[in-house]
Amino acid sequence: MSDESGIVDRIGRGFRAQFVAQLLYIASNAALILLLTRVFLSPDGYGRLHFALSVLGVVSLLAILGLPKSTARYVTEYLETDPAQVRVVLRQSFRYVVVLAVGVAAALAALSGPLADWLGQSDVAAFLLAGGVYVVAYAVTSYCISVFQGLNRVGWSARLKALSGVARIGFAVVFIVAGLGAIGALFGYIAGYVLAAVVGVVALYVYHYRPLDEPTAPEDGLTRRLLAYSVPLTATKGAGALDKKVDAIIVGALLNPAAVGYYVLAKQVSDVLVAPAGSFGFALSPALGEQAAADRADEAATLYQSSLRHVLLFYVPAATGLILVAEPTVRFVFGADYLPAVPVLQVFALYVVVHTVNQITSDGLDYLGRARSRAIAKGVAAVSNVLLNLALVPLVGVVGAAVATVITHTFYTAANVAVIHSELGLRLRALAVDTGWVGAVTVGMGAVVALATPMVSGPATFVAVVALGGAVWLGLSLLSGLIDPRQVKSVLL
Repeated sequence: MSDESGIVDRIGRGFRAQFVAQLLYIASNAALILLLTRVFLSPDGYGRLHFALSVLGVVSLLAILGLPKSTARYVTEYLETDPAQVRVVLRQSFRYVVVLAVGVAAALAALSGPLADWLGQSDVAAFLLAGGVYVVAYAVTSYCISVFQGLNRVGWSARLKALSGVARIGFAVVFIVAGLGAIGALFGYIAGYVLAAVVGVVALYVYHYRPLDEPTAPEDGLTRRLLAYSVPLTATKGAGALDKKVDAIIVGALLNPAAVGYYVLAKQVSDVLVAPAGSFGFALSPALGEQAAADRADEAATLYQSSLRHVLLFYVPAATGLILVAEPTVRFVFGADYLPAVPVLQVFALYVVVHTVNQITSDGLDYLGRARSRAIAKGVAAVSNVLLNLALVPLVGVVGAAVATVITHTFYTAANVAVIHSELGLRLRALAVDTGWVGAVTVGMGAVVALATPMVSGPATFVAVVALGGAVWLGLSLLSGLIDPRQVKSVLL
């Protein structure tokens, strides 16, 4: 019992740190979006910025491959079995990441003009040229965040993510006010990642690498295994880049910058809602790996299933409420100019449920040694997402991109849950009962919100309806026994 309590306490600490960082990151990103769209940039400038960021996101994959996650996996393993080898893992992997990142950045700088012409957006060539620095800074920051996760120092991962997000808004405003326009906003992103990379490398070296003992001899085949395990992770990252970035590129190429804005706005709202699950999954994944490595699969299954129950309890009703109040949400939060985003946001409400389940599932597969299975599912989903985008966007516009995302993420999440089940042996009957209770809570809350929504006439009544829905959800959750106040307190406090 004490071991289980210790694990829960550690996950709770990691969750709190990551959740606060995620909120800071998303809040700063949302503030930057509002400043860019409403104050500093025209729709064309904003569209070029996000088009360039999407391209850089895909290119950045080549600068890290799957090395950060592979490093985190072996760091976690050797902390349990042979801590001295952790020093070797960190030294070798960091060298590879730096060499890759610098090489990719140089290639991007050399090919920025032809690449922009090939994409049909020649005016983003300057963005891609500056993006070489973005690629290196992003690669090093991502490496540090993953390694700190593997070291079970989730607080440091959280600090770096928050730092990059908060710093970017300050730097972006400074560069834009200095007269650099949209590319100044990109410089803000670059500066944020550079600052986080410097802080991450210094903290990793001083507090974690330097105190480690040097092994008498590196374990045979360690570097080979590190690189080999990065291969399926690279496939997963590549599929993720296609999944998260290419859709915005397709929307921009086939429609217009305004459509990209509606799509990005809806996705930003979904990101805000997903933040708690992402934070919890980030802290949960290493614990699942530790339990499985110690031949305690039953404990790992219990941990995962309890997490899944609470995620469903929160996000299924939340998504239902978002569908019902999507129109006043857009009108009162973002303004009437963004009302065309309402149907996109309603579709993305379904994505929120699927994505949150995946947030507590997918990373755990890496720590359970099932990265290859995850990579296959992610690859199929990513390719399908591109094809569906190409088919649906010309037919139904930007809503088609959202529909494609929901369909492919549903497949991917179902595949990941199936792999978790095969690895840990989930109790399906108990899961079905929990899901039924979640459905009952959702129906009750949704009925109240649906009856109250027509009475929304301004920001005050909108907030009142949202609060009413939350109160009904909490009451039904407590009455059904799905929420144990003591468990919630142990995680949040």
